[in-house]
Amino acid sequence: MDRFSGKTVVVTGGNKGIGLAIAERFAAEGANLVVASVEEQVESAANRLRNSGAGAIGVLCDVTNKAAVEALYDRAEEAFGSVDVSVQNAGIITIAKIEDLTENQWDDTMDVNTKGVFLCCQEAIKRMRKSGTGGKLINTASGQARDGFIYTPHYAASKYGVMGMTQSLAKEVALDGITVNAICPGIIKTDMWAYNDRVWGELLGDYSPGELMEEWVQNIPMKRAGEGRDVAGLVAFLASDDADYITGQTINVDGGLIMS
Repeated sequence: MDRFSGKTVVVTGGNKGIGLAIAERFAAEGANLVVASVEEQVESAANRLRNSGAGAIGVLCDVTNKAAVEALYDRAEEAFGSVDVSVQNAGIITIAKIEDLTENQWDDTMDVNTKGVFLCCQEAIKRMRKSGTGGKLINTASGQARDGFIYTPHYAASKYGVMGMTQSLAKEVALDGITVNAICPGIIKTDMWAYNDRVWGELLGDYSPGELMEEWVQNIPMKRAGEGRDVAGLVAFLASDDADYITGQTINVDGGLIMS
């Protein structure tokens, strides 16, 4: 498949986990990639994509900083001439009982997960409107935009915000030929897996390493955790011409864990 040949795709949080899987899927389908992260290994991710034959650059970017986000999209246009698809995937999570949850944890989570999506969408829309050829925005929400989990009210709030923002923007930019959709990954094997298992396991009971997440996986009808490729396939579809009449939607990718 070569659906994205000649197109430029920006992926924030694209240096590892779900973000890297998304970037690799687009690279395999011919896209030029701009992977962004606050972490230094973003250049290693870009090298990995280039080694696969794709055009790719890595950009250090704090998605909570407007000037840094503007510079990110400037770099994308300088390198490849346009921004055709933008995937707002950068995100963080902390887990704590309400009495231990700090104001800084709340603010940091909302800044990255919600404000970061807003700033990137704002800048991507500006570039897409300028080009006059439309575009695709895909925002990473979470199963917690459907069903808030225990000990993560700030994370759930941030992801509900992504879902609402997606709907609002989809209405605003529809006549520009820009679609805006969101995805809700469920339990996916990423770098967050071990952290989530350890901290939730400690707070919920005496779980040995690996036990809690495996117990949760048993509640998934498919009886397996998701892989990055499962999420990447959905994102690639939403960015393709096949999804031109889909906008304002939030789609679960969770093996049937949440059916609403």
